[in-house]
Amino acid sequence: MVSQAEFEQHAEDVKKVKTRPTDQELLDLYGLYKQATVGDVNTDRPGMLDMKGKAKWDAWESRKGLSKEEAMDKYVELAKEIIAKYGM
Repeated sequence: MVSQAEFEQHAEDVKKVKTRPTDQELLDLYGLYKQATVGDVNTDRPGMLDMKGKAKWDAWESRKGLSKEEAMDKYVELAKEIIAKYGM
């Protein structure tokens, strides 16, 4: 299990990668981050015209039921993979 400080450090580090991660990687990071910091999705799904908002909401909704600790662990794991893949 990762600590809060380690989670926050990886959240900052993953923003500094040399190359922009794929849209799917960014959505996975977003969903895990929101689940780790807020918990289960607590807002209505954005409207039809907000494609980006819907994609982000769906990424978060797909993590529903995951504990905050599990989401933090998975986030750090994914962040490490992205940092290794794209470099800092």
